[in-house]
Amino acid sequence: MSELEIIFTARLWIYHGKGAWFFITLPKEESAQIKFFNNQRQRGWGAVRVDAQIGQTTWKTSVFPDTKAGAYLLPVKAAVRKKEKITAGDTVKVALKVFA
Repeated sequence: MSELEIIFTARLWIYHGKGAWFFITLPKEESAQIKFFNNQRQRGWGAVRVDAQIGQTTWKTSVFPDTKAGAYLLPVKAAVRKKEKITAGDTVKVALKVFA
């Protein structure tokens, strides 16, 4: 099994719709790498499975394409935000592993 590792820094933001979800928008260059690497192995809504890490916290999730931003979005669940003491507006370092 091959994998793609990506490390980047980006800001955590909150979607103020129903449920108040927190996301990190991946940089466009890294998003293009994931799209190329993943090719035709996307799941529903174009989701791509990843292992994500912020600080010392690692979790399994998916990134989702945001056509408006032209990039993938990484949802960041409450348990991760609480453990790493981060909130909307904070800039964080993220490591992703994408598996083929």
